[in-house]
Amino acid sequence: MRDPSAELLQLLRGNPWFGALPVSEQMAMLERAEPMQLARGALLYGKGSVDGGFYGLVRGVVKISSVGADGREGILALIEAGNWFNESTLLDGLPNPYDATALEALELLVISPEGFGQLMQRLPFVQALARLEALRLRVVFGMVEDTMVRNLGARVARRLLVLAHGDATMAEQARARVLVSQDALAMMLGVTRPSLWKALGALVDAGVVALGYGRIDILDVPALERIAERS
Repeated sequence: MRDPSAELLQLLRGNPWFGALPVSEQMAMLERAEPMQLARGALLYGKGSVDGGFYGLVRGVVKISSVGADGREGILALIEAGNWFNESTLLDGLPNPYDATALEALELLVISPEGFGQLMQRLPFVQALARLEALRLRVVFGMVEDTMVRNLGARVARRLLVLAHGDATMAEQARARVLVSQDALAMMLGVTRPSLWKALGALVDAGVVALGYGRIDILDVPALERIAERS
């Protein structure tokens, strides 16, 4: 992709990680990227696969999930437009531990393993990738901490805040509407639908959130943040 449009650059630079890259590194990535499209419901890559590349999501939503031996699905993340992902398999060469599925029709940019290897020869890109991995590690440790030490109400509040900041994006500004179903949120938290409904009901009664079809509106971000800090 030699001549990215202004619209594409604006979208990608809206992502905190990509936007913080030097312009030279942004252009080096886009010079090595090829466009790709995927239909809704299609698998971008599967658990155990070692192929694929470094993906930049232009449009759509990607679900990162895993299915247990009992058939239950756990949703680990929802990746939204502007994010780059799948670097871990390219770094360690090990099979993917999760499935990546298109929740909507996708438009992506894909950098091949060869192109990724070329980028890894550039110090600013390597430094930026290290920061991206550190961010992902903080999010994972936070999820582990939530499971171990926080009650369900606090866990629900914290997960809603993560989604409001853009799951993989972690933007500074939280948005007021989270496009997630209650079933999907229960899968993310690893809890039953009735348990989740009880926790959400308490947030609704407190005037902190409002529920809609396939969405949750955050009415009071500071209050949600206070609840999220409870153990």
